[in-house]
Amino acid sequence: MNFRTWCEGLPVTITDDPLWKTAVYQQALFLGELSWHDVHKLAQDKRTLSLSDQLYRATGSISANIIEGYSRASGKDQARFYEYALGSTREARDWYYKGRHVLSPTVAYHRMSLLVEIMRQLLVMIPKYRQQKLREEIATYQVDTLQQLLNHVPMPD
Repeated sequence: MNFRTWCEGLPVTITDDPLWKTAVYQQALFLGELSWHDVHKLAQDKRTLSLSDQLYRATGSISANIIEGYSRASGKDQARFYEYALGSTREARDWYYKGRHVLSPTVAYHRMSLLVEIMRQLLVMIPKYRQQKLREEIATYQVDTLQQLLNHVPMPD
């Protein structure tokens, strides 16, 4: 599965929504789909059973909070939900790192790189909607290009 073939199978109730034009939402929803397979593998190992639940909640929360923020009338309300999405993105990255022993480093690092791409976009969106600067140090993340992450998707065995 890659991003393009996954998009082709989506229902129009998702793709006809104006929110679908937002790349960060598309990527977050795709990550949620990938995490379904990852969580299945993690849940089979008793050592990572609770981790799988936390991971699925975190990845699902990213796109859900983007939707919630997009639907708000005020910029400050939008920014607040985008901040929640940012927190869930970082949480999911942490859970993927912890699950790398079961998922494989290749799968875990792919997902963490996709999460970093989502983070980058949210870090641009939040100040725009909040109309002020975030109080965060600038971080440079070294990851594959977004197109590589969307087209070459490793899956757990």
